[in-house]
Amino acid sequence: MSNIVAIVGRPNVGKSTFFNRLIKRREAIVDAVSGVTRDRHYGKSDWNGVEFSLIDTGGYVKGSDDVFEAEIDKQVELAIDEADAIIFMVDVESGVTGMDEDVATLLRKVKKPVFLVVNKVDNAKRAEDAVEFYSLGLGDYFTIASINGSGTGDLLDALVEALPEKEHVEEDELPRFAVVGRPNAGKSSFINALIGEDRYIVTDIAGTTRDSIDTKYNRFGFEFNLVDTAGIRRKSKVKDDLEFYSVMRSVRAIEHCDVCLLVMDATRGFDGQVQNIFWLAERNRKGIVILVNKWDLVEKDNKSTNQYEKIIRKEIEPFIDVPIVFISVLNKQRIFKAIETAVEVYNNRTKKIKTSVLNEVLLPIIEHNPPPAYKGKFVKIKYIMQLPTPQPQFAFFCNLPQYVREPYKRFLENKLREHFDFKGVPVSVYMRKK
Repeated sequence: MSNIVAIVGRPNVGKSTFFNRLIKRREAIVDAVSGVTRDRHYGKSDWNGVEFSLIDTGGYVKGSDDVFEAEIDKQVELAIDEADAIIFMVDVESGVTGMDEDVATLLRKVKKPVFLVVNKVDNAKRAEDAVEFYSLGLGDYFTIASINGSGTGDLLDALVEALPEKEHVEEDELPRFAVVGRPNAGKSSFINALIGEDRYIVTDIAGTTRDSIDTKYNRFGFEFNLVDTAGIRRKSKVKDDLEFYSVMRSVRAIEHCDVCLLVMDATRGFDGQVQNIFWLAERNRKGIVILVNKWDLVEKDNKSTNQYEKIIRKEIEPFIDVPIVFISVLNKQRIFKAIETAVEVYNNRTKKIKTSVLNEVLLPIIEHNPPPAYKGKFVKIKYIMQLPTPQPQFAFFCNLPQYVREPYKRFLENKLREHFDFKGVPVSVYMRKK
């Protein structure tokens, strides 16, 4: 389970630029998803082998009459509440402002690591000007220039060193399914429909994180732990901004599950909020099942299901090998079909293929469809094996791995899916030097 780091500060200090700089400079170790509203992003980062989730909040403006800014303020306070560490960004060009002092007042009450980061420090004169930020009462600061990445390495070194060690959670051998989605999509109703009246088969397990409660489910031949992101919350945690909070809960639940049951509202469509949660799950390499709830409320004919599926698959390209189940929690239609599908996806995710079988099936295909020559170099793939990881990852050993382009890797992934069924599961393909 990784930590969550929140980036906070007033508007226009360069928070998003800093976030995007991490993505641009370290594409191999940072995955990011665009925010569901203006000026907000979610991502997963790795620095010096330490993983953490990154939240870029909107600009904090205390006491603003602007309705949107008031909502952003709630999100910032929530992000601070949920985060394990906070990066507080200020702007050396404008110096200490009243809004900076408001944020500092908020952060001085926080008993978590807080990193004061002075942005736009790209010369010696500005480094001297940064001294005034000591007045915020948050101790030492880091100087960076998010426009070119200067100083970010020192900041991240200190950040990962200060992140709290996560308590070791004894792994349960049972599959862990997380029910995620935007508010009012039917997550709680779906879980209640699964549990039904036979309460004796359900036992509550202490939450594996502060964000979710696991429920052991054993019914109709299925046994797994259900991670409920729609569970009862501490009153101090209840905020008005349910949209933002649903993503915060999803980040935690997704990281600690095997399969995500993404519940969406058929009447609202596969909108930005749902897409963000989908890509969070995909980038965390989790199994995914999309549940289109409230299908009974949609006017339809015999082509509606196929048309709706096409719309969703268009939005999730290129990862389109995902099961989509149309359900009605209210009428209990296809509820257990959803669980059957989740179990199938879990089995696909944990599937191990013998090396001999992999080579027997794929090498003839590769021989007939070799990687295209690149810069006059011809790549020869000699050997294939599945890596010993929790999710499907495959190494293709060849003479010139650096010359295999992304389209050919997708071709190899498609052949793996075609012959071995990895429906609902992200598959990783790596080229290795033979």
